[in-house]
Amino acid sequence: MNTKLLKTLLLLLSLSFSAIAQDKIPNIQLKDLSGNMIDANLLENNGKPMIISFWATWCKPCVLELNAINDQYVDWQEESGVKLIAVSVDDSRNSARVKPFITSQGWDYEVYLDENQELKRALNVNNIPHTFLVDGSGEIVWQHNGYMTGDEDHLYELIEKLNRGEEISE
Repeated sequence: MNTKLLKTLLLLLSLSFSAIAQDKIPNIQLKDLSGNMIDANLLENNGKPMIISFWATWCKPCVLELNAINDQYVDWQEESGVKLIAVSVDDSRNSARVKPFITSQGWDYEVYLDENQELKRALNVNNIPHTFLVDGSGEIVWQHNGYMTGDEDHLYELIEKLNRGEEISE
């Protein structure tokens, strides 16, 4: 094998490993809406799937996605036991707007603030909305960037697959 080809293969291999996102939620501090700190890696749902959605108050697609899920969320919880955790990436100047915003939307999600965007960076979230699906053992099994109408239906299909013990291969 020639040297140039070997170097190219090694470069591609190293880039592919660096592009792989975390497979677990890292140990990074988040703030709840009361100002209490929590370790992100302690977020769990008693062995059931969990959705982690990165969003911001100023992000229209984020709000559309969270509202679309909210319309079905009670049914989702009853049928699958899923829990949604919304992680706001509003900075410290705007984070005071998060709680009133959530109240005005009528969301019953657990909401945390990532004011310094440490969790966002650790999970390689470049654009929002960015949604992660975590299985019952805490492994990140799927992620999606952006939102289009109907994405929530696909997300719920994946939740059902997890609950049936099927692999997510996307």
